[in-house]
Amino acid sequence: MNGAAVAVDGVTAKTATLLDVLRDELRLTSVKDGCSPQGQCGCCTVLVDGAPRVSCVTPVRRVRDRTVTTLEGLPDDLRAAWTESFAATGGSQCGFCTPGIICRFEGLRAKGGDHNDREAAAKALQAHLCRCTGWRTVVDAWEAFDDHHRTPEVRVDVLTLDRDGDAARRATIEGGVAQSVGPAVAAGRGGFADDSAPVDALVAVLNEDGHWVLAENRAEALRLADKVQGRRTTAVFEPPIAMPEGTFDLTLRTSWVEPAYLETDASWCTPGGEPVSPLANGGAFGAKQSSEVAEVARRLANEAGRPVRVLYSREDSVRRGPKRPPLAAGINRDGTGVVRVARTPGISEAITSVAGGLLVHEVDVVGPPTSAAIRGAGWVEANVLQAGVKGEVGWIKAPGGGTATASVGADGTLYVSVRAGAVLDETVLRSYCTGAAHMALSWLTSESLAVDEHGELHDLTIRSFGVLRAIDTPRIEITVEPSTDDPVNGSDAVFAAVAAAVWLDRDCPPQWPIGDP
Repeated sequence: MNGAAVAVDGVTAKTATLLDVLRDELRLTSVKDGCSPQGQCGCCTVLVDGAPRVSCVTPVRRVRDRTVTTLEGLPDDLRAAWTESFAATGGSQCGFCTPGIICRFEGLRAKGGDHNDREAAAKALQAHLCRCTGWRTVVDAWEAFDDHHRTPEVRVDVLTLDRDGDAARRATIEGGVAQSVGPAVAAGRGGFADDSAPVDALVAVLNEDGHWVLAENRAEALRLADKVQGRRTTAVFEPPIAMPEGTFDLTLRTSWVEPAYLETDASWCTPGGEPVSPLANGGAFGAKQSSEVAEVARRLANEAGRPVRVLYSREDSVRRGPKRPPLAAGINRDGTGVVRVARTPGISEAITSVAGGLLVHEVDVVGPPTSAAIRGAGWVEANVLQAGVKGEVGWIKAPGGGTATASVGADGTLYVSVRAGAVLDETVLRSYCTGAAHMALSWLTSESLAVDEHGELHDLTIRSFGVLRAIDTPRIEITVEPSTDDPVNGSDAVFAAVAAAVWLDRDCPPQWPIGDP
């Protein structure tokens, strides 16, 4: 293990995964759990005998007498070159998926991969998901690695960038919570809640009845909880809300959408202490603002008289986490119209704040919880509808102050211009805007959840959410317009502008997702 012989207890070896041993026993926290035991997000990727392997579905007994290497075990100069390449290109934002991607890229590099071959890099990423960056900057990091590995001067330049000043300030403005940037974040050291938990903490997980089960480690807690692995359905259900009555020039129906943040909800607390925030180095696109895990950690720690780690599985995040409110809307060319939307505190105000001519009716819908705090909920759909009836995107202003416009090229390239006040750090701003463009394209073309008439979710695996892969993502060209105004959030405006541009480019199909990215 990273160059040293390691023995695992025989009882543990019978049931534990390699991920369990790496994180809980050996405390190698670069290895992240984003979907265990689904093996679909790539965050837990390590090298086994030099080849990338997903550790959450690898029984630890399978690596007996084999060589296992995590990001921590790479030679110092090699690890530095990779993390600095990601920092220099904006290929890492929250940093949760990056260590696994670096291990994947290192496996490709060791096999003689060409750093000018972007297509090969994108194909290698098919085993991974990244929600933040929009993939293009991740592939940029693959290209940049060669220079960083061979040219010490380039690496020095990266290390001397103002990563704790303007860059972190821009990341915080875009992410909505205090964020760090730089090589340490790309190494997975962004301050994720579960990474800092005390070694002696009990672990709490939910069983199938929704009750918390405590044990000495995660593997035992999952065994006692009798957790069932998430499933993916082939069923297709209609969007849950019927169209409003009347005749409209343009209509739109949307479905349930999963925020799909990769770090599942986690917190820990000591008896009488304050729980660690589940937000860590990212805001989860607004979806963790109402997470229960911190208060559960406080309660269980006080009851047990010991520190307690509270961990959601991927299925828990899907079932219990808030979704983007689905809606059905009709709009006329004069801006009047009707929106029927899932009853959600604040959603009516979000819609009418940008489209005063729309009459909003909130309706009760059986299904998962919703939240107006989800990125752009309501106001983005309203802007898209207005762009549709006008036949042009124009400059869209987000509540955060930034403005953006976008168009789709004949080859599918997304062209985006953004005004976000003082740029502060262009690499960081471009990264967030690229991620927002990818998220908008993915949302319109492929993202939805299957929820039946009883409100039961049928999509519980991370791949079933429909997030676009690297190989499906077109070129994204970001033009940042300089300004001396106060810095404001620009990526939310990009999210709205790209959504509008893609819808117009496809002739405004009345139901999302529309398919064919």
